[in-house]
Amino acid sequence: MKKLYLMVLVMLIAACSTNPITGKSPLILVSNAQLFPMAFQQYNQVMKEEKLSTNQQQTQMVKSVGNKIKSTVERYLASQNQSDFLNGYEWEFNLIENDALNAWCMPGGKVAFYTGIMPVCANEDGVAVVMGHEVTHAIAEHSAQRVTQSMIAQGLQVAGNIALNDSKYANVFNQLYPLGATVGILAYSRSAELEADKIGLQLMAMSGYDPREAPKFWQRMQSRAQASNQQAPPEFLSTHPNPGRRIAQLEAEIPKVLPLYYQAIGQK
Repeated sequence: MKKLYLMVLVMLIAACSTNPITGKSPLILVSNAQLFPMAFQQYNQVMKEEKLSTNQQQTQMVKSVGNKIKSTVERYLASQNQSDFLNGYEWEFNLIENDALNAWCMPGGKVAFYTGIMPVCANEDGVAVVMGHEVTHAIAEHSAQRVTQSMIAQGLQVAGNIALNDSKYANVFNQLYPLGATVGILAYSRSAELEADKIGLQLMAMSGYDPREAPKFWQRMQSRAQASNQQAPPEFLSTHPNPGRRIAQLEAEIPKVLPLYYQAIGQK
């Protein structure tokens, strides 16, 4: 048993390497070699099933902004002697014909924007707000962390059943644990969203896009939701933070990243 504990401890330590983008050492129990092939396969399947936008101007904007922010990430990691961190990444940026207000990034750098979000982006800086956010999800390894959280949650449920055996509390545990675990994972997701907002703001500024556009983007998003009478769930049951909370964080961060923006565009 002691040998088993020691082996588990060594595995956990090995699974907590420092991420060069966030500076954190999250527990990750799934490797890029496992995650990326599945992500690429799913992305290719989506590209086959969905219709790509025929709007050449918007498509080119998405690709241009994506490649610019990707290059910023590469330069930053090179400056930190961490270029190997991006081994296995296969960046791709596409615009899908879909009215949904959505964009997403698969592990390994596969990004998709939907045409429905483009009017909310409004301009190239707005596209950079979303792009910086989505690229951050990839390089901050948020998907790998989320998979790990789910693996741990499932493992704890099994352990709980073993510990309780056939006691009178077993049914209560099985009814309450999944809900508690889900709320915990949702909270983790909100934390990842706020981190993606913050780091994404830095990336867009370093790429020469005006970070002051970020709160404006979320204000437009909030207005669009209100106009369509969409009722958001309570924040503790949502994977995304309240827009007002996002706006407040972004406004607080803007003075810190404006020098990066001015440096990128050659102004003092």
